[in-house]
Amino acid sequence: MTVKKLVGKLHLWLGLSSGLLVFIVAITGCILAFEQEIKSITRPFQYVEPVPNGAYLPPSRLQAIAEQQVPGKPAKGVNYGAVGHSVNVPFYGAAPDYYVQVYLNPYTGEVLKVVDEEADFFHFILHGHYYLWLPEEIGQPVVSYGTLVFTMLLITGLVLWWPKKWNRTNRDKSFKIKWKAQWRRVNYDLHNVPGFYALLISLVLAITGMIFGIQWLSKSIYWTTTGGKILPDYSLPMSDSTATRQFTNPVDRIWQPYFRTKPTDASLYITCPELPSESIGVSINYRPGTYYKTDYFYFDQYTLKELPNDGPYAGAYAKAGFGDKLRRMNYDIHVGAILSLPGKILAFCASLICASLPVTGFIIWWGRRKKKQPARPVQRIRKTQAI
Repeated sequence: MTVKKLVGKLHLWLGLSSGLLVFIVAITGCILAFEQEIKSITRPFQYVEPVPNGAYLPPSRLQAIAEQQVPGKPAKGVNYGAVGHSVNVPFYGAAPDYYVQVYLNPYTGEVLKVVDEEADFFHFILHGHYYLWLPEEIGQPVVSYGTLVFTMLLITGLVLWWPKKWNRTNRDKSFKIKWKAQWRRVNYDLHNVPGFYALLISLVLAITGMIFGIQWLSKSIYWTTTGGKILPDYSLPMSDSTATRQFTNPVDRIWQPYFRTKPTDASLYITCPELPSESIGVSINYRPGTYYKTDYFYFDQYTLKELPNDGPYAGAYAKAGFGDKLRRMNYDIHVGAILSLPGKILAFCASLICASLPVTGFIIWWGRRKKKQPARPVQRIRKTQAI
C-alpha cells in the first residue's frame, strides 16, 4: 500500500468517526459569528441617549437597583459601556445554573430590561458549540479532541489534494469546480476545492478552539510563545479578610478614578465582592466588541491596595509580552473579531465550508461504496453436443 493510499484510509476513517461532531461545531460556529451584530439590532435596550455632561451613577447604586430585580442573587459586577450604551449587571451561578443580566440607564438607574440569558437562543447555540449540549465535564473534552481529529483531517486532506504534477489539467481540477460535470463530480469538487481555500483559516479556528479545552496543547503553545514561561493556573488575588475596613463603598472609590480617566469609547467592568476574601477587579476594554485589548487590575477590598497577579490576564495590555498578548487575542482570533467585520465574514465562510466537508465527504464515500459492490457471478453454460 502506497503512502497516499494509507493517508486516504486514515482520512476516511477519521472523517466517518468525527463527521457529525465537526458538522455541529462548525454550523454552530457559523451562527455565533455575527452574534454581536444581531444583538445590536434585536436588543435596543443596550443603548441610551447620551446626556451631555451627565453624571453616571456609581456601581453601588446600580448594583442595589439591579439586585432588586433578581431577588436572592448577588450581582457579580457592573459593566459600563462606551458613551451611548446602557449599563449591564450580570448575575450567574451554578446548581442550578442561572445567568441573568439587568440593563440600566447609567444616568438615572432606570431598569431597561431584565434578560434571562439561559433562555437566549445564542446561549443555547454556544452550549452546543462548546459542549454538544452535554454536561461540561463530558462535552468539552469530546469537542476538544474531536477538533484535534478535524485538524488531522485537514492535514491528510491537503496530502490527498496535492497534485502529482503541476500541469494545467491538474491545476484546473485542484482549484476550480467543474459545475457542468455530473453531480458526483461536482460534489467531489465541492469537497476538495473549497476545503483547500479554507484550509489555513480552518486550521487557525481549530487550534484557537483547542486552546480552550486541551490543557497540554494550551500550555505548550504558551510556553513556546513566551520563551519558556509556565502557564499558571487561573486564579484571582485575595483580599486580606483580617484587615480592618478603612473605606466605605470601596467599589465606588476604586471605580471613580478609572472611570474618570478612561476613553469615552472604552468600556469598564468592576466586580462586586461577595465573599470577605474576594478582591475588587477592574478591567478596562479599549476596543469593545473584542476582548484582547484590556487592562486588568485587582484591589484589596479593605485597604484598596493594588494586588499583584500573574498570568496572561493580568496588568496592562500594553506592557504584556508577545505570548501574553497572543493568549489574550485567542478568543478574538477564534471568532474573527480581531479583524473586525471582515474577519468575522472570513470565520463565517470558513466555518460554513467546514460544516459542508463531512456532508460532501460522506456522499463521496457512499458513492464509492455502492460502486465497489461485487457484481453477480456469471454462470458458464456448457454446450451439449447433439447426438
